[in-house]
Amino acid sequence: MISRRKALRTAAGLAALSTAGAPAILHAQTKTLKITTWGGKCGDIMKATVLPAFEKEFKCTVSADQAFPYVPKLQASSKNDPLYDVLHTNSNEQWNCFTEGLVMEKITAKEVPNVVDVYPYAVSDKIVGVTIFTSAIGLGFRTDKGLTAPKSWKDLADPKLAGARGSYIIPVNSLGQCNLMMLGKIYGKGLQDLDAAYKALEALKPIKLVDFTGQMEKLLLSGEVSMAVIHDSGIYRYDDQKPPLEYVSPSEGVMALEQVLNVTPGSKVKELAFAYIDYLLRPDVQKMLAEAVWYSPANKKVKLDAKYDARLLTTEAKVATLIQPDWKWYNERKEDIDGRVTKILKG
Repeated sequence: MISRRKALRTAAGLAALSTAGAPAILHAQTKTLKITTWGGKCGDIMKATVLPAFEKEFKCTVSADQAFPYVPKLQASSKNDPLYDVLHTNSNEQWNCFTEGLVMEKITAKEVPNVVDVYPYAVSDKIVGVTIFTSAIGLGFRTDKGLTAPKSWKDLADPKLAGARGSYIIPVNSLGQCNLMMLGKIYGKGLQDLDAAYKALEALKPIKLVDFTGQMEKLLLSGEVSMAVIHDSGIYRYDDQKPPLEYVSPSEGVMALEQVLNVTPGSKVKELAFAYIDYLLRPDVQKMLAEAVWYSPANKKVKLDAKYDARLLTTEAKVATLIQPDWKWYNERKEDIDGRVTKILKG
């Protein structure tokens, strides 16, 4: 038998040990951040360099989904326990997700301190979440086909390019959707002049259409198309190979292809999610990714090497050429637009 006093001491000691051990056990539980990220060269760099460095600094693990499309998978998951903590996608899809309550509306410097250093376009009223990189949607062309370098969006309609010009399947690709809105601006009263856009689209036939930028790059590299709608990095990333290709920003301006990060409201690791976005906005991380895949960084403090700085959007004057479409407006009309353009292109 043990004395009452000894029993009390033993019980108190066990309680103290349990209380002291609890924080240590909780601390040992590594948090997991669930994200989406691009594939290809960008994805390779993310998985080989960026994500391991983030995991080490923040003592966490990152689960990265590179299997596009992401939005249907997020839609199918619970809002209270979402499949992703951070959604990385283009602005048009972020707007869709916001209207469904799947992502936050705004990310400010309160949550992500590096937001104070981004260009205004990165957090404009056309953006939900925050833009980390942008590309300019313009024209790419073959320099070995006897073509005069295009200066205007109207040059894509040159009769000599019949069957040798390219764009995107509008219902599935935001570059095709941007091109349609630009047709409204060039031939009509503005980006939302759909009647003018439909008429101009009809005049571009015959035209080769693809689903994704990678396919357009292949058509240009092989010479199957001589001029096409494409974003600047889709041409610049082949700089080391020196193909007979050039990119041109038309005089009327370029549409913005934004890479946007956003946080899901139901995330169980919001602080870590915000820290990840802040991390990707750091000047050194921005510089590494921008120079690897020719993306224009959103952080104004990034100093790129000369050859990148000369061609990417790295000054206030350059970013002023960007035109940001109203994706909320477009998405509300997308079903009708898809039906109309499908009829035009099949007719």
